[in-house]
Amino acid sequence: MPDPTPPEQAARKAYNLVFDDAELDNGALPEAAAKSVPRNFFLNVFNGGLTKLAEQLASPGLVLAWLIGAVGAPAAFAGLLVPIRQAGSLLPQLFVSGQIRRLTRQKWFWVGAGLTQAATLLLMALAAVTLEGSAAGLAIVLTLGLFSLASGVGSIAFKDVMAKTTRKGRRGSLLAARASLGGALTLVAGVTLRIVLGGDDGPTGVYAALLIIAAALWVGAAMLFAMIVEPEGERQKPRSVIEEVREGGKLVRRNSAFRWFLGARALLVSVPLIVPFLALFAQGLVGGGSDRLLIFVIALGLTEVIASPLWGWVADRSAKLAMAMGGMMGVLAGGGAMLCWILPTDDLPGWALMLIAGSFIVAAGLGQAGARLGRKTYLVDGAPDDRRPLYVSVANTIIGVVTIAGATLGILAEVLSVEAVIGVLTFFACLGVLASTLMPEAERLADH
Repeated sequence: MPDPTPPEQAARKAYNLVFDDAELDNGALPEAAAKSVPRNFFLNVFNGGLTKLAEQLASPGLVLAWLIGAVGAPAAFAGLLVPIRQAGSLLPQLFVSGQIRRLTRQKWFWVGAGLTQAATLLLMALAAVTLEGSAAGLAIVLTLGLFSLASGVGSIAFKDVMAKTTRKGRRGSLLAARASLGGALTLVAGVTLRIVLGGDDGPTGVYAALLIIAAALWVGAAMLFAMIVEPEGERQKPRSVIEEVREGGKLVRRNSAFRWFLGARALLVSVPLIVPFLALFAQGLVGGGSDRLLIFVIALGLTEVIASPLWGWVADRSAKLAMAMGGMMGVLAGGGAMLCWILPTDDLPGWALMLIAGSFIVAAGLGQAGARLGRKTYLVDGAPDDRRPLYVSVANTIIGVVTIAGATLGILAEVLSVEAVIGVLTFFACLGVLASTLMPEAERLADH
């Protein structure tokens, strides 16, 4: 084994300062992977910091929803954003997982997906500066769909690479560190853009800039992920889509713990779905200036830095508790917006309205982050190593079908009101909290 390079030595020292892995099972990873744990940990963290910042700068729930309003597209397009983002990345995974099995290393799937996502964001930026109204809304939704398809391919690969390169008991911390760094970068970027761009309301300025920066971040993240040392896995026989669907059906029928997880996760889809409607509600409350949007982006970045270590700590001890707590934050966000709608706010000063709107947007963002980190940790910790891609793809495909139903919420918002949709989603989030509390711990997922 060659001597470690100076960067690898620095990574080991930094890792040992943060963690004491003496109590962890050193045999849980292959020898080559165990020696590369510090290097892989920090490469994964830096990769996550860039992707989390990119996701915030091109967030469907906040930035793209704000952009939909800025270009004059109907609210129905805003209602499509999160369902397209979620379903587009989730539905195709069952078709991809059967082919991923035939490769011994999966990181290149993620790298290719990251570069594809960068290209779609550049197309979206072009649409933002050249189109208006329904044409702009349609272009944004379609390019988001392409972005999401690439994201789905990367999702399966990421979980498998993380399981092969990160010890159990450190995976929640890894996900939290990714989110914390992303939040810190988002905070810096938001403050910088706020100072440089000021109160510019035009989509040609702020929105295109955010999307182009996000595209560049995806390219950088792909380069970092390519540097991860991934040990070779066992080459498995690829399965056809029909065979993969059949295996997935058997898994759902026979595994009661997995069914509990699917039910809880399906109900917690309401948390990300509520975010764009909260953004529209906030836009109506405080006005549509992009300077106000950047303030919310800064607030989300700050809360990610503060809360992500807590989410990681919780998920490493009980992934289902992290899911339940994330759902509860979504309930608080929706409930706060409903109270704001019911109670009179016309006489409140602008700073008070910003504080109120920012509080429920931040709460929803925290809830989305907690539920997402919890369910990722739950699957990676609980699914058997040789069947993890199947568990991931089955769960994501089923949740993708559920998310498609969320596309009807945009129509409901047009027919009734944004507030009515927020109320419905808050109710489902309550049920998601209950289901997450009642489902088995991740350790029991492979025993059913």
